Amino acid sequence: MTMSSIRPRFSVVIPCYNEERFITKTLLSLKHQTFSGNYEIIVVDNNCSDETVNIARKFSAVIVTENNPGVCWARQAGTEMAKGEIIVSTDADTVHSSDWLESIDQSFKRHSDCVAVAGPCTYLDGPWWGKKYTKLLFGSVSIVDKLIGFPFYVTATNIAFKKSAWTGYHTSMTQGGDELALLHDLKSEGKVVFNNSNPVFTSGRRLNKGLLYNIFVSFLLYYLMAYYVNKLFKRRVIGTAPAYRTFKPANKYRVLAYESAIAAIALIFIHLPGHDTLLQQAFETLKKVNFF
Repeated sequence: MTMSSIRPRFSVVIPCYNEERFITKTLLSLKHQTFSGNYEIIVVDNNCSDETVNIARKFSAVIVTENNPGVCWARQAGTEMAKGEIIVSTDADTVHSSDWLESIDQSFKRHSDCVAVAGPCTYLDGPWWGKKYTKLLFGSVSIVDKLIGFPFYVTATNIAFKKSAWTGYHTSMTQGGDELALLHDLKSEGKVVFNNSNPVFTSGRRLNKGLLYNIFVSFLLYYLMAYYVNKLFKRRVIGTAPAYRTFKPANKYRVLAYESAIAAIALIFIHLPGHDTLLQQAFETLKKVNFF
């Protein structure tokens, strides 16, 4: 990491909530990049109560504090403070190959008209189906990109965009607001390039609750449903998913209960007057009793 008074080429923004278990490996991988230009590393303290911030200081990272909970708020705060020409979004449980930034830089140089460069991620650990899932997902993104000229999905753990093309994160969103909404906004500003040969490697901890939990709770509820419901009502109706800081698999009967509850809530409340408020109250009640 080269430090000088010259404006950095890149600002790497990392949102953090109690990431002491992973942040050291993440920062080590970013420190040992082959990219020879200037870049800064920004760690966003999103209400950490562990050693995350102290570890980040040892790596001379820029510390930004954001008290509003949620990854979109954290990425917003870090990006606002970033000095770099290009913002690079990643996560605190993710490691990067030594030529990651160099590859991103070369993609921007090859595609001088683009506003963003995205890439895939794969899981370092977790159940066998995790790597199959990411290979299928990002393989499909790459194929569609080649066919129609833009990706239909990007991951916030591996996307770089020109700060001049950034119009802000959708902080009323939870999961998805830093990916689906960002992609939509960037595409309106210019070309988004997808480089399937420059992956990052992330923790599989979010997969340890099982395939059904990830399909019905993580993806359908907290990603797709939360994104579109919150977008529809222009405020948070469905809140942020619980932080994945434990490694205990979910009980299969509990997963079945998740599925039934999700379906029941959606079917009952969507037809009632004031259903957005009722829906929000229902989910908050379930979270208070640790159902999700």
